[in-house]
Amino acid sequence: MSQTITDPAEAAAELSARVSRAKRVVFFGGAGVSTASGIPDFRSVDGLYHQKLAYPPETMLGHDFYLTHPEEFFDFYRTKMIALGAKPNQAHRKLAELEREGKLTAVVTQNIDGLHQLAGSKNVLELHGSVHRNICQECGKVYSAEWIMDTTGVPRCPACGGRIKPDVVLYGEALDDRVVSESIRQIARADMLIIGGTSLVVYPAAGLVEYFRGDDLVVVNRDATPADSGASLVCQCDIAKAFDF
Repeated sequence: MSQTITDPAEAAAELSARVSRAKRVVFFGGAGVSTASGIPDFRSVDGLYHQKLAYPPETMLGHDFYLTHPEEFFDFYRTKMIALGAKPNQAHRKLAELEREGKLTAVVTQNIDGLHQLAGSKNVLELHGSVHRNICQECGKVYSAEWIMDTTGVPRCPACGGRIKPDVVLYGEALDDRVVSESIRQIARADMLIIGGTSLVVYPAAGLVEYFRGDDLVVVNRDATPADSGASLVCQCDIAKAFDF
């Protein structure tokens, strides 16, 4: 039977106890992990989907929009998707610590902000890519997010003049097969899966949690998710505070 906790301190204590008993923990996370770092998510009250924009966010993050409206795409990308001033929060730091201790085997993330790596996590599987890699479509040269922020309009490769594309998975594009396969392998081998900061409505990424065969499924998310009914523990509270142990 599922246990539901809403108090962050109680959630942290219970999460700590469960992690200490586990042997192979995998974390599957989404945008809610980074909201405590000042990066807005998509679907919450304060998320991007509730902001007044010229086009819906899902339109501007589409492959077709990138091709047909490159100026508007990069304006949105620079102002809404790149957050160079953001710092890892307690959730990012604790996950990196658990990896160093040998408890956590992988972070599977839908986020593109690179905060898990900045916190020190090594085995991070980025389902949707990263803003920190921007690739020339002609010669393959890779440019940083900082470089993109120093450009205006549609960035072009100084080396060959080719068009730059962020190494992020846009709507209408497929996930990287190698990243998906390794994510499935890690999730299937885990005895504890922590789902955090995600509404689990974006597919195919959300479908990966169905490969979990372990005993302890934990959901840490402010709002209800489709996985709650099958979870052994549901923490409906601030994720950064839940990982304060």
